[in-house]
Amino acid sequence: MTMRIIFIIISFIISGQVNAIEVYDFKNEQQRALYQELTEELRCLVCQNQNLADSDADLAKDLKDQVAEFVMNGQDKDTILAYMVQRYGDFVTYNPPLNTSTVVLWFSPFVVLLLGAGILIYNIRKKQS
Repeated sequence: MTMRIIFIIISFIISGQVNAIEVYDFKNEQQRALYQELTEELRCLVCQNQNLADSDADLAKDLKDQVAEFVMNGQDKDTILAYMVQRYGDFVTYNPPLNTSTVVLWFSPFVVLLLGAGILIYNIRKKQS
């Protein structure tokens, strides 16, 4: 019995990072909902494939704190998003606007798809002849 308890204690010690729960003192449910919406819409700049809500990176934690502070100070969604884009670039959002600096982000998947289809068609015709 004591060996089992020792094993459990050692497992907790070795298990690594324990996920902390962020607790922010929002004034109302609308602020909490806005915070949740923004952290799901903004991209973690370290992970790049996760939003802020899902990321445990240190930078994501800092950005979540900053978003919470803006929300608690009464700033609206557009103001917060504009600040984040101005500070970190269009990449911080999952839906960057279509402009000259993001045209590659929007159209590169189509170019790759067309190149792949062209190579496939070329190889098929080459084998048939």
